[in-house]
Amino acid sequence: MAAPRILVVDDNPELLSLLTQLFEDAGYEVVGASRGRQAVDVARANPPGAAVLDILLPDMMGYHLADALRKDNPQLPLLFITGVFKGGKHALEARQKYQSAGYFEKPFEAQKLLEAVTKVLPPEKKAPPAGSLQDAFEVELDIDVEEEGPQDVMELTGRIKVTGGGNITAEIRGANLTASPMQKVPATQVRRPTPGHPPDSPPAGSGAPGSRRGELKDNLPSLLTAYYLSRETGELGIQRGKVKKVVYFEKGMPVFALSNLLADRFGQFLVRVGKIKPEQLQDASAVAGATNRRTGDVLVERGLLKDTERLYYVGQQVKAVIYSLFAWEEGTYLMSFREKASSESIKLDVHPANLIVRGIKKLYKPERLRRLLQPEDRLIPAVAPAYQLNEVELERWEAELLPKIDGNRTVAELLAFANRPEHVVYGFLVAMMALGILDKRS
Repeated sequence: MAAPRILVVDDNPELLSLLTQLFEDAGYEVVGASRGRQAVDVARANPPGAAVLDILLPDMMGYHLADALRKDNPQLPLLFITGVFKGGKHALEARQKYQSAGYFEKPFEAQKLLEAVTKVLPPEKKAPPAGSLQDAFEVELDIDVEEEGPQDVMELTGRIKVTGGGNITAEIRGANLTASPMQKVPATQVRRPTPGHPPDSPPAGSGAPGSRRGELKDNLPSLLTAYYLSRETGELGIQRGKVKKVVYFEKGMPVFALSNLLADRFGQFLVRVGKIKPEQLQDASAVAGATNRRTGDVLVERGLLKDTERLYYVGQQVKAVIYSLFAWEEGTYLMSFREKASSESIKLDVHPANLIVRGIKKLYKPERLRRLLQPEDRLIPAVAPAYQLNEVELERWEAELLPKIDGNRTVAELLAFANRPEHVVYGFLVAMMALGILDKRS
């Protein structure tokens, strides 16, 4: 018996891919589209048993798409998702006119969307059990890797909150955060991803069940946003050459990260930020290796690191791993879902919008910024931003510049008005585009 088919329509490719994987894991055949007219054609060629529609699409309103779909199938169950038409009035209209089976405002819990779909169109089979990690993305933490070429680092600040308790150097799946490079620690496995590729034509070899993969390029902000908008729990593995890093999410929020890069080790990180000296780390690592203890414990014992400081620096280390990924312009990524991100008691408490803004500002090089945004481009406020401005930390000059962005001024004119260094203004504008707060005027 063929799996029940659903149509999923959203112009955000990463979110579309994530939702596609969610439904495929649950036992559905998914046809996806990013435009309304494309969705009508797809639905006529492959009639769905239910449809999940974004209300605001580039070429038509989701309600107009619903009308077109209902002409071919008057009883087609419809569910709507929206990032702009919020409030009870819109949900009430959707239910009254279309007898919609659900109305979800971004960010929404993807699992609740799945539950609503299963009520109107039961799946063929249950989702595969979480935790099947064969052929998964592996972060081999027993192998220290040197980064090829210059390393991209950024100054860290104390503007981070870390929640946790108990043993602050607890292990994550066998990966000791304070292990020295001399110690052997078991490999850590993470499952996989694929956005950047439209889910209605997934690439060959897209990975193990419950995962999707793709090329990294400039879509790291969109990948973080896809988890945020769907409130998903999972893991984002990214690899460039031999270097592998993983960001863990819980309900859409990035909470932890791991890396197999030598410079990302806890001791090396403390050296990099000036907390300890290289010779102090070398001596502490030797003692830790000889006594089968953690390097961090030895540093605390010797008074080089206060026990109360360790939680803070672990949080900074995790944040540095995430930020470093913004400097990568190539690599492959693997999104995996439906599994608890980590059992670690240490969790970052930082909004993804501010991670994205700071990562772009600090780690996008000037030539990359100019590739993404030209002086003659004109920007306008986005109709359906992925994040709200009140979620973003803005400097005063940035808050003063935003009202000037109305599509009438070029980027070059905005640059003159801001009276700040070119790369600083470009970084801010590109960051606002990455958050979906600004769009290029077509």
